[in-house]
Amino acid sequence: MGWVTTSDRRSALRAGAGLVAAGAFAAACSPPGASSGAVDSGPPASAPATSASPPSGVAGRPPAAPSPRAFPRQPVQIAHGPRDRPRVALTFHGQGEPAVARALLDEAERHGARVTVLAVGTWLDEHPDLARRVLDGGHDLGNHTQRHLDVNAMSEAEAAAEIAGCAERLRRLTGSIGAWFRPSRAARASPLVERLARRAGYPHVLSYDVDSLDFTSPGAPAVTRNVLGEIRNGSVVSLHFGYPDTVAALPALLDELARRRLRAVTATELIG
Repeated sequence: MGWVTTSDRRSALRAGAGLVAAGAFAAACSPPGASSGAVDSGPPASAPATSASPPSGVAGRPPAAPSPRAFPRQPVQIAHGPRDRPRVALTFHGQGEPAVARALLDEAERHGARVTVLAVGTWLDEHPDLARRVLDGGHDLGNHTQRHLDVNAMSEAEAAAEIAGCAERLRRLTGSIGAWFRPSRAARASPLVERLARRAGYPHVLSYDVDSLDFTSPGAPAVTRNVLGEIRNGSVVSLHFGYPDTVAALPALLDELARRRLRAVTATELIG
């Protein structure tokens, strides 16, 4: 699969990390101490589509009917994929310095890995070319709300606007609202946000069962240990663009996944 890395690439990534040492985005998606356990609870969802259509009210186009073969009766909130296959999904909360985002994507691709990026709408407003960069690399692109605020604490109208705002930007930039939604500032969606996400065209909320804790800036070795100590078949890992520790940790992390014969795939490939 072309799993390679060199000291030169590590040096380049560490140099890219310096670009964001002073500018890493201030608030993390998960509060310190948040549990990284599986949260795939709730009643099974009726079989949805892997690529959701634009939400109703966006350019006057209602969501398409869900495909009956898209997902095999998955719950609404998904924390991991099947445990019987050596595949994992590295998911990145999309915000931060664009040069570092590109460096992370480049390194993943050099290792033959594909990732999932849950983008913040304001980040897409500032760097619209990154939406196409993600998709052109063979990665998944999804919705992480418009402003990256605590969506679970919002009123229904406010939360709906956060989800729809990011969905509209994704649709405008790529022609799709993306396959996945993840709430901002939380590991899982509240029942209200879950319903609003489904209404906007997202059949599932993508959570995770492994938290890298990179947003706490613990150092690259700690990020690597946090992931490798918990990851197993089917895991979904929470990582972030915009933190230098993530940049520095990625080569060693991908090398060890290759050694363990764990293939990094998109969330769509893992779950679907």
